[in-house]
Amino acid sequence: MKDKKEITRRDFFKVMGAAGAATVGLTACGGKENAKSPEGEKTSSAGMTYRTNPKTGDRVSLLGFGMMRLPSVGGRSAREGNEGIDQEMVNRMVDHAIANGVNYFDTSPAYCRGQSEKATGIALSRHPRDSYFIATKLSNFAPSTWSREESLAMYHNSFKQLQVEYIDYLLLHGIGMGRSGMEEYEARYVKNGVLDFLLEERKAGRIRNLGFSYHGDIRVFDYLLSRHDEYQWDFVQIQLNYLDWRYAKQINSNNTNAEYLYNELAKRNIPAVIMEPLLGGRLSNVPDNIVARLKQREPELSVASWAFRYAGSYPDVLTVLSGMTRMEHLQDNLNTYSPLKPLTEEEVVFLHDTATLMMQFDTIPCNDCKYCMPCPYGLDIPAILLHYNKCLNEGNMPQSKQDSHYREARRAYLVGYDRSVPKLRQANHCIGCNQCSPHCPQGIDIPKEMQRIDAYVERLKQETL
Repeated sequence: MKDKKEITRRDFFKVMGAAGAATVGLTACGGKENAKSPEGEKTSSAGMTYRTNPKTGDRVSLLGFGMMRLPSVGGRSAREGNEGIDQEMVNRMVDHAIANGVNYFDTSPAYCRGQSEKATGIALSRHPRDSYFIATKLSNFAPSTWSREESLAMYHNSFKQLQVEYIDYLLLHGIGMGRSGMEEYEARYVKNGVLDFLLEERKAGRIRNLGFSYHGDIRVFDYLLSRHDEYQWDFVQIQLNYLDWRYAKQINSNNTNAEYLYNELAKRNIPAVIMEPLLGGRLSNVPDNIVARLKQREPELSVASWAFRYAGSYPDVLTVLSGMTRMEHLQDNLNTYSPLKPLTEEEVVFLHDTATLMMQFDTIPCNDCKYCMPCPYGLDIPAILLHYNKCLNEGNMPQSKQDSHYREARRAYLVGYDRSVPKLRQANHCIGCNQCSPHCPQGIDIPKEMQRIDAYVERLKQETL
């Protein structure tokens, strides 16, 4: 990769093995350090594995705390319902994360119904500023926020909410999202002069690292990398997991396989920040036969830990984000990365074979990002899709009375549907207005899926046993 060539499979395992060997060294726990680590990867006294940003020398924890699914006062993710954020629990989780070596915290003005930045600022401001890195985004998705004035107001408000004088990692949020990715990128960042403004802010030091998060339209990704000599991207956030490595485009034609995205960044020595290592939770809630397959290999490890080890084993990954709602999520991820046990070549092949097995299930590629919400007619779109996927994965999708377990599967689907989705928020209330689909990073035709699921549910209800 240093000579700009695409990383080969052999080179990947060679570098990965060297990185694994480097984790035996100990360095002080903390945030900023100007001197670059020659090995590129270290562990803290708490055991956390770190990666070094090649441009700034930042020693970044391999586990990044995603502030997208912060706990609500009711115990659920604050992205669900209307409950407020449980600030006391957020503080406790942030304290525990920092005490165990985590120093990268990723938020956005759009997360947790607009409350994530404030909660993140409150929790982190209780710690020394040089002990953590804050990443946030210019999340000007709505056309009403595309003007220079509205975009800059959002940018300046992030400083206020986060209680900081500089932002360590700032991203253009959701580049390539929707069906008009290039046109939207130009309207949000180029024609209004916002990108030029952000480049100047980086020169002034108020932004330490500037990058973008990529969703969908490969034309925008390739275009921005073609301008790397001009923009000098410090990092790029991509979706990477063992299912998306080769099957992202097969799952959703609007997406691009992670193998291509990662290699394009590696060629240019641009660090990759990883989102969706669990594919919206789908790789922690896998079919029973996949659970058995993973547990047979590592009975004591969680299903999710395989996905986190996979994402963390790529040497040009700077950090892997995990949106954590409960302390047990945090603890499991700390166990995985303190320190990272890189995958062997045989284990990578095993996971790629596992992905091939999973592709036998025709699930809907919903990542529970909730960008489709709120629905103007009250539907809980992600809950409807996720219940469908769950039943499909578990084999509770009865098709005919001739199925040997038809009665049990029918009951499991219908009872689970009513428990997962309140009746007034179910698929039968969709009128096909299609206000949701343009916001879906996965390109799901949501009204079509709502109609299909509703027809299936109605058939199950009407059939007599």
